[in-house]
Amino acid sequence: MQVSGSGSVPLSVIVLAAGQGTRMNSDLPKVLHQMAAAPLLHHALTTARGLDPARIVVVTGHGSDAVTAAALAFDEAVDAVLQDPQHGTAHAVAQAAPLLTDATGDAIVLYADTPLIREETLRAMLDARQRHGVVVLGFHAANPGRYGRLVTQGETLLKITEWKDATQAERNISLCNSGVVCADAQTLLSLVAEVTNDNAAGEYYLTDIVELARKRGLSAGVVLCDEAETQGVNTRHQLAEAEAAFQARARSDALENGVTLTAPETVFFALDTHIGRDAIIGPNVIFGPGVTIESGAEIKGFCHLEGCHISRGATVGPFARLRPGAELAEDVHVGNFVEIKNAILDEGVKVGHLTYIGDADVGEFTNIGAGTVTCNYDGVMKHRTTIGKRVFIGSDTMLVAPVSIGDGALTASGSVITENVPAEAIAIGRARQITNPGLATKLFEKLKSIKAAKEKGH
Repeated sequence: MQVSGSGSVPLSVIVLAAGQGTRMNSDLPKVLHQMAAAPLLHHALTTARGLDPARIVVVTGHGSDAVTAAALAFDEAVDAVLQDPQHGTAHAVAQAAPLLTDATGDAIVLYADTPLIREETLRAMLDARQRHGVVVLGFHAANPGRYGRLVTQGETLLKITEWKDATQAERNISLCNSGVVCADAQTLLSLVAEVTNDNAAGEYYLTDIVELARKRGLSAGVVLCDEAETQGVNTRHQLAEAEAAFQARARSDALENGVTLTAPETVFFALDTHIGRDAIIGPNVIFGPGVTIESGAEIKGFCHLEGCHISRGATVGPFARLRPGAELAEDVHVGNFVEIKNAILDEGVKVGHLTYIGDADVGEFTNIGAGTVTCNYDGVMKHRTTIGKRVFIGSDTMLVAPVSIGDGALTASGSVITENVPAEAIAIGRARQITNPGLATKLFEKLKSIKAAKEKGH
């Protein structure tokens, strides 16, 4: 973007993602633990991308290769730089300096383990840059604990004091530091270069830039946000708390945007879930990544959806599973205990129940009977099934791919279809039925006598 309070100027975002997260008790880097079906890092990157920045730099450390791969999976345009060794937040920001030598406009520093910061909050910080050289995001904490304290005089931020270095009077302050800062990019980098490690922890604190800026005659100010936005993730308990906070926010946003949630507390969203107005979501629905639901669609209870697109007027479930690559056109009906994977269902297709459709193309207004399976895997490779328009697939049909069914064709119930079926043909692929009158009675009498003999022998 070109975002800033005073007009359209380039923005840079630096995301700090170097921490090991020892309190997570995990081999996985902390910022790759998932919340709402996405790594914590992706939450920070999503917020950053909402500002349309000219450049995003991720500072990595522990598990650098994996963190870099996750950043590039989110957006190949993201730059990653390694902080090794790790000597504090100012030192981390300094690692981004070589990538931002030509940066103009403002820069914002975010944290990959603080996933709930809102885009609107960052825009408020950019607006505040019209009045201050450095802007810090702060919050009033119910229990300030070991947070850094913001020492203010009126609307002016005098300094940020880390808890380890704070006096008792400063520790009594409830206004706390989130760590998020905004300043002119080149000013930020030059201030960071002046930071020393003369403190109790022997680290280079990003918070020191406030006093350094004031020595240059630059003002510093605070933008306030709700404490919930600043929820950091350092333990599994905090990860669960952040997940709950995200879901509560996502449910509220969905309701505000005209989506019906019949039991909101039972619906779980992914970071990138998109749902149109007047869609209806039943109870106990779980959204994995990559799901788009168009306006007017209905997802009934107990469905699991991932990597799929559901068009206007379609209905899904209850108890259905849509896997990556599932594309449902308008007015498609997918019923209970149906699984769809990597398949395109055209307008008006009906797949009522107890069916698996994988690696398939299904033409408009085709009806798929209960118990149908597209047998798409031969143990080595996947093969595709093509079903034409207005086809009737009888119940319990096995479609052994690769195979195609022509427009208007019909398969008889219980058939195993291994060859292509021409348009408007009937295909029957089952053994001939043999009926022996009276034989059932004779067979049951014989079995009963065998059973009685065994019981008598005991």
